[in-house]
Amino acid sequence: MSRSRSKQMEFVRHFEGAQVLDGLLQLAGTSHDSLTVLAHMRQAHAEGRSSQEVIPGLFEQEPRFESPELARRLFQNLLGLWDLVEEGKSVRLEDGPRPPRPKKQKVEPPRPFAPGEPDTAFVEAAWRYLEDDEKARTRLHDAFENKQDALLGALDDAGLTDEGYGVARHLLFELHAMLELGWPQGLASVAPKAMEDPGTEASPVPTALAAYADEALFEAEQDEEHPLTPEELAKVRPLVKRGMTALWSARKGK
Repeated sequence: MSRSRSKQMEFVRHFEGAQVLDGLLQLAGTSHDSLTVLAHMRQAHAEGRSSQEVIPGLFEQEPRFESPELARRLFQNLLGLWDLVEEGKSVRLEDGPRPPRPKKQKVEPPRPFAPGEPDTAFVEAAWRYLEDDEKARTRLHDAFENKQDALLGALDDAGLTDEGYGVARHLLFELHAMLELGWPQGLASVAPKAMEDPGTEASPVPTALAAYADEALFEAEQDEEHPLTPEELAKVRPLVKRGMTALWSARKGK
């Protein structure tokens, strides 16, 4: 046998696309198409079965072919498709250009609460805005880090665990961002003394903000992976309340 003939007869596992596989399946006398074959393969792979178990089951009867070349090409495509499934790669079966991805709906910021106080509806809307708009969240996070050195310094010096520090920092960022969103004149930097005076955590803050902070701390205490211990929560809670009060008092032009 010549080298060219040997190369032509070489078996190569390669999926040529849905249109080719559908034609080969039809010639083989099976009612399956590429879509149902792909579904069978994905289920079988999830169950830990092998291609040797799956592929023969695609044929109710012994497959028939007009030539050995067609048989080889069918199994090259089937095994090529199996390899894609096994490797977790995306398999595109439809013909023609990909449909355009739906545009992500623009998330509108909440309406400011100034010159009043935030209510529960505002806090919920602000939280959702921070969750959904990555650019806005990044911008507000940068503003938090650039403005609130004293607040962040107080957290650094509090001797918190990594979990406690992460909870306190993230929660104070969210409260800072909510106030920035709801108070168009913005916030000033918190004075260091505001975080040093142990009596400031008793100063009044809007009920909706206090309720949001309490709920977040409760969830941190109940977290399944890294719950805050009662001892750590006892350190975090007054820091958060003190920081929240300081941020509320830092509104410009109030």
